[in-house]
Amino acid sequence: MKVLVCVDDTDNLESMGTGKLSQIMAEKIECKRWGSCSAVSRHQLFVHEDIPYTSHNSSMCFCIDFSADLEGLIDFGAGFLEERSATGSDPGFCVVPLDRDLDWGQLIDFGKRAKTEVLSKRLAYDLAKDIGVHLSEHGGTGDGVVGALAGIGLRLSGNDGRFRGWNHFGAMGTVSTVQTLCSEGYVDGVQTVDGVDLDSATRILMGADKVKTMLSFNRRVVLVDRIASAEGDGSVHWRTLTKPEIREY
Repeated sequence: MKVLVCVDDTDNLESMGTGKLSQIMAEKIECKRWGSCSAVSRHQLFVHEDIPYTSHNSSMCFCIDFSADLEGLIDFGAGFLEERSATGSDPGFCVVPLDRDLDWGQLIDFGKRAKTEVLSKRLAYDLAKDIGVHLSEHGGTGDGVVGALAGIGLRLSGNDGRFRGWNHFGAMGTVSTVQTLCSEGYVDGVQTVDGVDLDSATRILMGADKVKTMLSFNRRVVLVDRIASAEGDGSVHWRTLTKPEIREY
């Protein structure tokens, strides 16, 4: 079965980030031969003075092609967060098996609300109990449960967040093609910021030395924007996003 795992608020200003810790968790799950893990996706939540967060208020989610005991996974994740989370953090942990008949709509709605509203821990726990998914806190105030549940909903939406890690497709200013970018095993397509897929022969200008992939229509894609007339040689009409543009996702 496939299982979504999401963690939130495991760090402080001096520690490794939640993204790195989530990656380590995924690697340890694979080392246990419990299944193979997807890339970790980052989901931006509401930044507000009433919400405590370390730097950006984002949660981290990954999917496991899982072949072991679910309770064992939950026990492992809980122990891992209690041992590895930073002092002063408020870790939350959510586990959702995708083979069950659950109310995905409520989870997705909660995730979308968490991008624009201040939501309470009580609301998160009530929803998790009502739907029947695992949600737990592992230190501090435990307020990270809000982000952990929200991150699950946003990953389920199929249209939110960017994947952890930078990808090198060529130096800034060089030109590639959609076919070449998709030859990387982890890229499912190249898509405009308006949601249009580009065909394999389309030429793409590298807008930066490093590129991030995004979650769009349940695929891992490279996003591109229409090129400015001053860029390129006139035969290239699309470029990958710059770092500031990527941060909007």
